[in-house]
Amino acid sequence: MKSPNVSTVTEFQLLGFQNLLEWQTLLFAIFLFIYFLTVTGNIVIIAVVSQEKRLHSPMYTFLKHLSFLEIGYTSTTVPLLLANLLSQRQAISFPACIAQLYFFVFFGATECFLLTMMAYDRYLAICSPLHYCFLMSPEIGTKLVAISWLTGLGTGFLPSLMISKLDFCGPNQINHFFCDLPPLMQLSCSSVYITKMVIFILSIAVLCICFFLTLVSYAFIVSSILRIPSASGRMKTFSTCASHLAVVTIYYGTMISMYVRPSAHLSPEINKIISVFYTVVTPLLNPVIYSLRNKDFKEAVRKAMRRNCGICGARGKGSFFVR
Repeated sequence: MKSPNVSTVTEFQLLGFQNLLEWQTLLFAIFLFIYFLTVTGNIVIIAVVSQEKRLHSPMYTFLKHLSFLEIGYTSTTVPLLLANLLSQRQAISFPACIAQLYFFVFFGATECFLLTMMAYDRYLAICSPLHYCFLMSPEIGTKLVAISWLTGLGTGFLPSLMISKLDFCGPNQINHFFCDLPPLMQLSCSSVYITKMVIFILSIAVLCICFFLTLVSYAFIVSSILRIPSASGRMKTFSTCASHLAVVTIYYGTMISMYVRPSAHLSPEINKIISVFYTVVTPLLNPVIYSLRNKDFKEAVRKAMRRNCGICGARGKGSFFVR
């Protein structure tokens, strides 16, 4: 319960990259370009997977929902970052800050669960191809996607609720570019021991367990790849899996370094750089790695482009004859 003598903070000031004032315009252009590519690329994936019947399989269902997640995840932080890079008053209200925190945790946790499901799907496809249709039917895939979303939805509530119950009596400057858990707990003037412990345990449960299960799936996949008799077949399959694993490792590695670590803190500037990787970089890399290296998806994109160009051409000819 808040003390009546404690002045309550009603808004926070996001300091962002104020130590790089001379680079604000360049940073704005870079982040805007990456955000545009991320949203556009993921929208293309959603549209192609939805339109092409040949892509209506569990693997592409997972990919489509990953694209939804990436759009929501990066849109939780980047638009506000862009606005603050151009604004002199980099303020966010307390309710908006808690809302941003909730959606950040929600989308991030859901992505962890979904990446684990995707790794399991690839494990079944490569290690048990004869049983794949039985073990990973479209109905089972849809249920796994639903479990990922619902579990992520619930995961976001506890950290947001606990942070909202803390006392904030000043200062109100968050040395970050969004409302993240560590800088918010540092600003609180009440005891955060229980909050830190709960968030630490929750981070281990979500990040470390999901990462471990993903690594186990890929370990079995690599073992299966090594038994492929064709050297070219081994290299092709391994290069795809290696690129998947690289993106997953970047995502989990940066997240774990932020939320599952000893009490010794990294500098705020290092924290911001780490945060850029999992809020800006990986949402762009995921659609590139998971789709553009996929032969079936690239063929579906070409087919959709030919079909759309044909429709535009037919409309153009029709309008010409009307004239």
